[in-house]
Order: sequence, then structure tokens, then C-alpha cells
Amino acid sequence: MRLRDTAGRVLHLGYCTNVHPAEDLGGVIGQLDEFAVPVRERLDAPVLGLGLWLAAPVAAGLAADRASRLRLRRELDLRGMEVVTLNGFPYRSFQDPVVKHAVYHPDWTAPERLAYTLDLARVLADLLPDDAARGSISTLPLAWREPWDTVMAGRAARSLDRLARGLANVEETTGRFIRVGFEPEPGCVVETTAQAAAHLAGVDTDRLGICLDLAHLACAWERPADALRTLREAGLPVVKVQLAAALETAEPAALREYAEPRFLHQARNPGGGAADDLGEALADGLPAPWRVHYHVPLHMRPEPPLTSTVGVLREALAELVGRGACDHYDVETYTWGVLPPAHRPSTSAGLADGIAAELAFARDELCLLGART
Repeated sequence: MRLRDTAGRVLHLGYCTNVHPAEDLGGVIGQLDEFAVPVRERLDAPVLGLGLWLAAPVAAGLAADRASRLRLRRELDLRGMEVVTLNGFPYRSFQDPVVKHAVYHPDWTAPERLAYTLDLARVLADLLPDDAARGSISTLPLAWREPWDTVMAGRAARSLDRLARGLANVEETTGRFIRVGFEPEPGCVVETTAQAAAHLAGVDTDRLGICLDLAHLACAWERPADALRTLREAGLPVVKVQLAAALETAEPAALREYAEPRFLHQARNPGGGAADDLGEALADGLPAPWRVHYHVPLHMRPEPPLTSTVGVLREALAELVGRGACDHYDVETYTWGVLPPAHRPSTSAGLADGIAAELAFARDELCLLGART
């Protein structure tokens, strides 16, 4: 979906397809018919934005074959879909029964991560709508925090230099401008905006910046206004915003039904207390209150004493939209399949309903800040 802010700038709003498990081109096209088309129809939107997730083998195949890229572009156009952003954080197997720490590999010390990201840039150059000003790709915040040393930091820095040169080459050969945003996340080398400013100092900020996930921001207990000021002062652009809400509670026992084996759910309290997964936090008695890296649907109201961090999302949107700080907004709730049974869709139609409701919620929040469809 496209909106315009009060200054007339185009805002792109879509949903991230990493909620779907497809890992081949046929599966990616199939998920358009199974989910994306019903979502667009429920929203009565002429065009639906997608933040495509392409597993590394799919990205490599598309990058090597322009005919396949053009086929995917045609399939998107036929269904009323457009793509301005790709999710390049999970490398592959993101909806496997157990993911946990595997999502952080390969990291930015490994050549496979650079190759994957540049493959995505080549693919995105052919998927971008003709009138889109730019494309964006989100990626992991360098690596999980352990192990990390000066040797690894140097290796990652060299990879980021090669990434910037590769993006420049994509622009030279295709005419399309694509930026990559590093996504601060609890437990990673870059967890906060201050760490982003420190670890990304000296990068090419024309092409590299931040993907701001608003659930991660909340879990770090950062105030949106302060976080965005830190990024501005560091000269790091917000390349992309992931619209997401985390869980919050002062009574952690109520979170037991959310402990599950697939994804890592980091817990944080405002005093700096931390646990790397929800089960660990429950076992160790981390002092409350907690915010937990568990993406819950934006429109969902968890049962008390649980709540969500949608208030942080609203604060952040007010800052971002008010300053014209970003034009790519992606709803990223990848956890539909592991929600407690009472909240979990049991059919494809039910999941499409939920995604459409989230997008309607996000659209309405942007409109409350003056954006118009």
C-alpha cells in the first residue's frame, strides 16, 4: 500500500513474508495466491506492498538468471503486488521446527552473508516499481554477541566496505538505488542505537544505515525520541522500519504459554537485566517488569496481566513520520505459527485475516499522524 505524508512524500507499507515457509521460487509464487492476494482483497487495496523474504538458494538462483527475476516481477504485477524492500536477515530455514540461534548464521564475518545480501540487491533492482525512489534490504546487526573480538570486527568491517561497493555497482549497472539497514536486536553485537553508532562508525552512510525494528527498540527499553536522536547525531539513516510489537508484563508467570521451541525470545528489564530466551528468564527469576522479544500481532490485545509495546510503536511513528525520517514500513509478525492456540490461526484464510488486520492497524496509525491513502 502507498500513502503520502503531510509533505506529499510517498510512504510504502507492506507485510514481511518471512511468516511463510516457502524456500523455492514456485513456493514463493504460490504464497502470493494463498496469502497475499486474499490480504489485498480484504483490504480492498489496488496494490499490496510485500517485504519479500527470499532464502539464500532462491536469491542466488534469481540473481543468476534475469529471466527468472522478470518472471517473478510479472507474477507480482499480475496479482497487484509491489516490492520495495527485502528481508535479508534469515539466511534460510526460518520456519523450521527449531531456529533459535541459527538465525544469526552466517553472520557478517562470513563471505556467504555478503554474497547473499548482494544477490538480494541484484534481485531487488529488477523487482522495484519503475517509480520507486529506492529499495531497501534489512540484515542482521553484524553477529550474535558471542564470540566477538577485534579480529571478527575487522573482518566484518571489510565486508561492509565490500557491501557498499557492491551496492554502488548495482546502481551503476541497473540505475536502481538500494540501501541496506542493519537491525539492532537484543543479544547481538548491535543491540541498541548507541551500539549501532559505535559499531557502524565510518560506514558508507549513503548506502548503509539502520533497519529499526520497533519491537527490538522496545525490548532495549529505549525511548524512541532518544534513539532517533542518537542515530541522527551519528549520521546513520533509518533505511527501513519494521512495525512490530513485543510482550510486556510485571507478572512473568503469565508468559509461560509463550515459551516455545522455534524462535529465540530474549527478555529484558529496565535495569539492564537480561536473559537470552524466555524459558531461561522464567527459570532464573529475572526481576520484573519484562519486555520479551516475541512479536505479537499489532492489533492483538494480550490477556492481562500481559500487554504489548504498541505504545512504543506509536511514539516511534510520531517521531519518524513527523520528521520524514523513513519511507519504508514493513509489518513483521513472523510468529503467527507459534502463538498460543487461542491466538493462532488454524487455516490459511485465518492467517490472511490476521495479516490484513495488522496492515489495517498500521495504515490507520499512519493516517492518524496525517498520512493519507
